Amino acid sequence: MTKATIVPRLSKQVCLVCIAILWLAGLSFGQATISLSVSSGPPTTSVLVSGSGFSPNASVDIYFDTAEEASALTDGSGSFSKISIPVPRSAQPGQHEIAANQPSNGDLAREAFEVNTDWSQFHFAYAPGNVQPDNRVNPYENVLSASNASGLKLKWSFATGGWVDSSPAVANGVVYVGSLDGNVYALDASTGAKLWSFATGAAVVSSPAVANGVVYVGSDDHHVYALDAATGAELWSFATRLYVESSPAVANGVVYVGSLNYAGNVYALDASTGALLWTFAVGIGVYSSPAVANGGVYVGSDNYRFGVFTVYAANASTGALLWGSLPTRYPAGSSPAVANGVVYVGSNDNNLYALNASTGAKLWSFATGNYVESSPAVANGVVYVGSDDAHVYALNASTGAKLWTFRTSSHVDSSPVVANGMVYVGSVDGSVYAFGL
Repeated sequence: MTKATIVPRLSKQVCLVCIAILWLAGLSFGQATISLSVSSGPPTTSVLVSGSGFSPNASVDIYFDTAEEASALTDGSGSFSKISIPVPRSAQPGQHEIAANQPSNGDLAREAFEVNTDWSQFHFAYAPGNVQPDNRVNPYENVLSASNASGLKLKWSFATGGWVDSSPAVANGVVYVGSLDGNVYALDASTGAKLWSFATGAAVVSSPAVANGVVYVGSDDHHVYALDAATGAELWSFATRLYVESSPAVANGVVYVGSLNYAGNVYALDASTGALLWTFAVGIGVYSSPAVANGGVYVGSDNYRFGVFTVYAANASTGALLWGSLPTRYPAGSSPAVANGVVYVGSNDNNLYALNASTGAKLWSFATGNYVESSPAVANGVVYVGSDDAHVYALNASTGAKLWTFRTSSHVDSSPVVANGMVYVGSVDGSVYAFGL
């Protein structure tokens, strides 16, 4: 055997050994990467961070932006799994970064995280499977406050072909709203530019709800619609017998909505397919939008045939009646709010009522000077509500005692909302008002 034949064989053997070493090194010390259990959410969201490609048995620091939130110890393969970190309460809406750094060698892996404080449905209930109390309070707002709300000014406006009685939903940088021109609109929240519109067969008074990339809304064409939030394409529709002016509530994969059909039904629909899960007849007309809390669905019914207004509670899973309470001789457009085991609802007998959420027993009532079609908001032991007597009221949530009142120039049918120490409400006088708590 000559040297000429030995050298290539040795070179080949050396190359194979080098490749094997590099392959093994890559297996243990590959490029560091991390994955997140969720890629977006509001402040205080818990995010599970997992990583791989770090050194074995090494310490890794985990950051949200520049703040260190946790540390992890990798296993023998250089991986760690499901380390929980919180999104800071102070993190403002927009793009942020979660990073994992191994100080011993400088390995660094990053992933983007989008912070949002969306208002995705009428009562405010954030995120599928994580239903907040139906009390019209956004606990995540951290931009607007009493210190800067006075500087609010018009940024953009969008003209529809009819009145807008629908309340907007905001999700993932998009505003969704209905109009009496029969359309549902999706508008860019930053610019007001129209992204898409969907034409129903009649006026859209119902306020949209957004969950899992789907927009749910009712129409006076006797249908509930599910639309693709990105494109406006119809995913499914459900036919009722009459107008759907109630605003859907979405919780745990179910859409709850009322109809003005002759049985006054509340419907529970599968959010994915639109299949009917159950229906509950509560009277004649259901303008009221259901509130979902603690396994119950709470809704008001206008039994105008019999001249009474009644609040009902049904089991959210089965539709079985839990109680019916508060028969008054006036209809109402107010929708219930639920907080701390109490249902708060207005009536056109000029009163706001507080009912025990378990039994329907009346706890107290407060008389205003006209109809209460506004839906109340409840925060920090205070109930905020408007009245057609042109006033906004703040009441003690436990007793109904008046804390303060503010007079506008016309009816207050709009429903107050509470966020970051502020109450916001509109009036028929054409103004939006902001009050510090």
